[in-house]
Amino acid sequence: METKELHHYKTLVAKLPLLKKEIAKVIVGQQTAIDEILISLLAGGHCLLEGVPGLAKTLMVSTLSKALDMKFKRIQFTPDLMPGDIVGTEILEEDHETGKKFFKFNRGPIFANIVLADEINRTPPKTQAALLEAMQEYKVTYAGTNYDLPKPFLIIATQNPIEQAGTYPLPEAQLDRFLLYIKLGYPSENEELDVLKSTTGTNKPVLQTIMTDNDIIDLQKLTRQVHISEELIVKINHIVRATRPATTNSTYVKEWCEWGAGPRAGQALVLCAKARAVLNERFSVLPEDIEALAYPILRHRIALNFRAEAEGISTDDVIKDLLKK
Repeated sequence: METKELHHYKTLVAKLPLLKKEIAKVIVGQQTAIDEILISLLAGGHCLLEGVPGLAKTLMVSTLSKALDMKFKRIQFTPDLMPGDIVGTEILEEDHETGKKFFKFNRGPIFANIVLADEINRTPPKTQAALLEAMQEYKVTYAGTNYDLPKPFLIIATQNPIEQAGTYPLPEAQLDRFLLYIKLGYPSENEELDVLKSTTGTNKPVLQTIMTDNDIIDLQKLTRQVHISEELIVKINHIVRATRPATTNSTYVKEWCEWGAGPRAGQALVLCAKARAVLNERFSVLPEDIEALAYPILRHRIALNFRAEAEGISTDDVIKDLLKK
């Protein structure tokens, strides 16, 4: 890496703490979730955000987009939402000079840098598939024509764990497309007190733009260049393979798991560990990066058996046991 390029990257990396500080003007607490969303952005993936209503999921994402000066769109998923409502549709227009009629593609809300897919589990599989195709291909195909999505491109899908009736849970193969599965918990007593004080008065924080879309694209390039030792790659490989009942030495996995994570989990763990290093202003991956990200990367890629569900065993319990070993 040339000296000029290195200086540019160091300047960008130094802005990341300022970005988190700016988001903290609006969002009280939830630091782990904010870090994980930023890791997903730096790694160039998408994330699934789960939490009960009222935990500021939508506000968190819109605040991030303002601090990054990126185009933000929110799509409220409902049972009657159609794929065209997401990707866009063709409309018939008339040329006023010639009188000729032609079809013009009217772009949908998916054409934004940060897209919030709110309550993704409330819409049928056909509409979910349209979103997931855009996530994977970074383009939309309509009437045989490809339309590239803007860069950087981040989809944050949310779902409520308490909603069961009238929902369409994402199949495991579609869940695997999400880089991270982030769980939002309730705030602490002091954090909740701060929320009550800061959101019920007249004071409204003004957000400053800390970074641009081009800055994020450069940081995504840097993330790929971060050093990770051979030893840590071997460790990641062992962790992922240990989630599979057929290849594991863990009695816990053999007892409670139906099947484990695929190779995409290992790729995600390497890339996100690099992104976490960048977020913490480092150019090398540490073991703590892997341990911190094992949960959001593996929790939606491990399938438990019926006995585990009956006993109240969660995928986080399985990951905790694996990391101990």
